[in-house]
Amino acid sequence: MKSGRKRKAPRLADADLTQRLPGKKAYERELAKLQLRLLEIQQAYMRQHRRGIVVLEGWDTAGKGGIVRRIGARLDPRYLDVWPIAAPSADDQGRHYLYRFWARLPARGSIALFDRSWYGRVLVERVESLVLEDEWRRAYGEINAFERMLADDGVRLVKLFLHITPEEQLRRFQERLSVPYKRWKLTLDDLRNRARWSEYEVAIDDMLALTHTAWAPWHVVPAEHKWYGRVHALKIIANTLGEGVDLRSPPEDPRIAAAIRAMGRPGPQ
Repeated sequence: MKSGRKRKAPRLADADLTQRLPGKKAYERELAKLQLRLLEIQQAYMRQHRRGIVVLEGWDTAGKGGIVRRIGARLDPRYLDVWPIAAPSADDQGRHYLYRFWARLPARGSIALFDRSWYGRVLVERVESLVLEDEWRRAYGEINAFERMLADDGVRLVKLFLHITPEEQLRRFQERLSVPYKRWKLTLDDLRNRARWSEYEVAIDDMLALTHTAWAPWHVVPAEHKWYGRVHALKIIANTLGEGVDLRSPPEDPRIAAAIRAMGRPGPQ
């Protein structure tokens, strides 16, 4: 396992939000290839008893849910755990903040996908003053140690932050308000968070700088254009989860093949 911190952490300002795909056909072609590759990776994890964790963070409306749906579209749901993380319950608040995440770690052969994560400690809980300053400052080291333990135990970690402009966020807010089946996604909390955009920018860049490690590096995904953001995110996930993994399908078992041939040919349908 690699040790130490990566040479340079990503920053929000470095993300090129103008990036886009040439059109819908290119998007659908790239998406289909990546979904098939993720299926091959999932099957390899199942066979080899590997474990993976994908952490999705990002601005409200940046596209986390859309990426979750497109990751899961081709995968076997029995070996994919999706965890949408909301505010901690009263019971959770009486425990260490990492407790509820320990309880959701993937079993052997599975991949866990966190739609928001333990990074709430240094983002919303910091900005909204839900914890004391010494608590969120201490959390950077605690998170690095937590992720190092996971990596040392063989868990592959992928951490993505989806970045958009405040102008694009407003456009998506307006779209959610105008589309009945999307209104449930829009809350007053979203609007309050937007009012503190500059404070969140500082907290996000601090998070990227202080928790970008060799064993769990951050990737900032330009998500201003949804098609590009989805493809770019799935490409990072596939490359990270699949690195060094034997993706070859298992050979045919001659005993099974012989037993099936002995059954004869199926009749007409």
